[in-house]
Amino acid sequence: MIEVNNIKKIYGKETVLNLPDLKIEKGESFGLVGNNGAGKTTFFRLILDLIRASNGNILSKENDVAKTEDWKYYTGSYLDEGFLIDYLTPEEYFYFVGKLNGMDKTSVDGFLSEFSDFFNDGILNGNKYIRDLSKGNQKKAGIVAALISHPEILILDEPFSNLDPTSQYQLKKKLKQYHEANHVTMLISSHDLNHVTEVCKRIVVLHKGEIVHDLQTNPDTLKKLEDYFAIEGEETTNTE
Repeated sequence: MIEVNNIKKIYGKETVLNLPDLKIEKGESFGLVGNNGAGKTTFFRLILDLIRASNGNILSKENDVAKTEDWKYYTGSYLDEGFLIDYLTPEEYFYFVGKLNGMDKTSVDGFLSEFSDFFNDGILNGNKYIRDLSKGNQKKAGIVAALISHPEILILDEPFSNLDPTSQYQLKKKLKQYHEANHVTMLISSHDLNHVTEVCKRIVVLHKGEIVHDLQTNPDTLKKLEDYFAIEGEETTNTE
């Protein structure tokens, strides 16, 4: 589904991402973890052609993302508030995204009704612009908008941050249900090891732009990740 070939991203003299080879299979739930600066968001931005690689290429369903826009028609994503149109109300934004995907207002309203518990009266019918919503509600709007097109590939960067505990639980449940029902290829980055291991069946750990672990999720995965980052934290402290 997604194939990475000799990808490097270099800023000045610093290599921030170096992935010689990586394949993400169709229908896989792929979690990406790492400390700040590990290269997670850079990798997602390369997949979405928001930045260009210094070397190599990324294929999405055999489409080179830097050379064609065909992948956009089957990819849903939300990385940050820059994906929103903040001078619209949430309803206007959802209808706009729905229209781009051939959906009328009735269809969009039907889709949104599935998220009424997730929205929790904080997004719809509030007569607010997106820019006036809380960070958490902006994130909810962006994630749901990414799902409107029923994408074959879903990419979410730190989807659990800024959400309250109830919303985090609801989002985990909805992502797992959506993945199982639609066999979507799902890529999620998160600093929350517990959440990402619950949602994703494969976890890749990045350190300074390189893969240091590639794990199939099992009952021991969370402990392995916690141990790894505990050691990483001790090494960082000792070098300061």
